[in-house]
Amino acid sequence: MLYSTPDLEPADRRVLDEIEEMRQDLKYRLAEPHRWDGQLRRQLQARAIQGSNAIEGYRASVEDIESIMSGEEPLDATPSVAKEIAGYQNAMTYIRLLSHARVFRYDVGLLHALNFMVIGHHVDKTPGTPRPGGIYVRNSATGEVVYEGPDAEQVPELLDELAAWLNTGDLDAPSYVRAAMAHLNLVKIHPWRDGNGRMSRALQTLVLGRDQITTPEFCSIEEWLGEGRITYDYYDVLGEVGRRRWSPHGDTLSWVRFCLRCHHMQAQRVRRRLAEAGEVWMLLEERVDAEGLHTRCVSALYQVFASTRLRRGMYQADEGLSPGQAARDLRELVKLGWLTPYGETKGRFYGRGEKMREIVAEFAARMVPVRDPYAA
Repeated sequence: MLYSTPDLEPADRRVLDEIEEMRQDLKYRLAEPHRWDGQLRRQLQARAIQGSNAIEGYRASVEDIESIMSGEEPLDATPSVAKEIAGYQNAMTYIRLLSHARVFRYDVGLLHALNFMVIGHHVDKTPGTPRPGGIYVRNSATGEVVYEGPDAEQVPELLDELAAWLNTGDLDAPSYVRAAMAHLNLVKIHPWRDGNGRMSRALQTLVLGRDQITTPEFCSIEEWLGEGRITYDYYDVLGEVGRRRWSPHGDTLSWVRFCLRCHHMQAQRVRRRLAEAGEVWMLLEERVDAEGLHTRCVSALYQVFASTRLRRGMYQADEGLSPGQAARDLRELVKLGWLTPYGETKGRFYGRGEKMREIVAEFAARMVPVRDPYAA
């Protein structure tokens, strides 16, 4: 028996309608390709990876995650954290591909394979195989047990039931609700020795991707879940539903409502970023043209606008340049006050120069806070 999908109330259906309206708008905007789409997708994916790993205590900057995604060594993240980031990136890349696979079916083997991608570097934790014994989630500050998973003997049967439900259960429920329930059931089963939280969040993203809500990087709420107070709220609502032990009964509406709120607020943020990306890119094209620079330099400038830091290898790869071409462009941008260089040799990167800082400040001044859709 799994946790059951709740009946929604009018307020939830109103929030769902608003989310759907934003999704349709986003889909319309993404239908026409733009030069900034690739960078925006990479940044959203990096922020999702950052958020999901930060919840587990693995912290890395967006810039370091983008470097890892591009095959470069991170500047600040420790080797152990870099392995966690790389593992999760592999799983999310596979999820992006699975979202568009013509032939697809959920099965337990897929769940185990994704877990192996996430924590395969921890061979001592038997990645990709069911835990052999009990499992306890503890409060990191007090050591108190806050959740005890079901007995290990129950795990195979529960995973079979979850896979069957993913294929055929509650198909008339909204995709956002089904995805939330997939997350809840997997994290409560806690089938592996490690990686259960990240896997549950990844499964939620996969369900949305398969339902063609939009591409995974645009529908994930992992960035939102990894932020400050939201992470505490996330743990609080998981604790409220099911309490301290596996007990698949009772009301799950508070969990679904929490996820809907996160989707709504993250969608507001993503829609703003997409609109901002187009406006910033056009402004930078005008400024670059006025200064006699090659149009491709906009790619470098947009990167430091959105992520604060640029490395030559990333710019070189984004624009298909030789090392010499990329280095010359960056030197010219430094000379004209667009970029500021830091570090030497392999550790060299470029931050915002005075001209870029002015543009960033201008856009920050007009930023409108996201609103809580359930607030009066």
